[in-house]
Amino acid sequence: MATPLYPQGSSALLLIDPYNDFLSEGGKLHKFAKVVADATGTVAHMKAVVDAVRAAGHPVFVVPHHRALPSDFSGWRHPSPYLLASHRAQPFALGSWGGEWHPDFVPRPEDIVVREHWASSGFANTDLDLQLKSRGIERLILIGLLANTCVETTAKFGAELGYHVTLVRDATAAFSPDAMRAAHEINGPTYAHEILTSEAVIAALAHR
Repeated sequence: MATPLYPQGSSALLLIDPYNDFLSEGGKLHKFAKVVADATGTVAHMKAVVDAVRAAGHPVFVVPHHRALPSDFSGWRHPSPYLLASHRAQPFALGSWGGEWHPDFVPRPEDIVVREHWASSGFANTDLDLQLKSRGIERLILIGLLANTCVETTAKFGAELGYHVTLVRDATAAFSPDAMRAAHEINGPTYAHEILTSEAVIAALAHR
């Protein structure tokens, strides 16, 4: 019998930045991702993958972006232009509706919510690596937003740390089709072990 792609006890889902500002109508960044998200069916596919992961008995790790405050980056010497541009919009602002979880992705008590990341990597300056290794996790499925920023950078960092990494093409979105193509067709093959559709991931999760 073939070895399952996502073995019990060593596989997990990383659910990246499932905030209203990204995924809900009226969110500060939703309008920028809407064209790709609608064409891709992002939210429905994300939910399907989450449900399949839970049904397979694998843990869900929520990997959230820092919730913005007006004082962020005060005194910082080298904040990137991307961080500063985002900061002006105050996405995922602390205490705001946009900084709350999308209703379909509210963490459950058994989920692990890791420390918020400041830039694009869910590993950098957080406890994600510790939380994963403490539970014996070796294989990661990544979904969420954005494909070419936080998902890609977290996945690259994970690969550098020795994790087996799966990208899910239709359970993410970006601000343009070109950014999606770059994430999955240009950059993804240089580090990801699997680049699959949600349908293929769900089928693999069912094989135990």
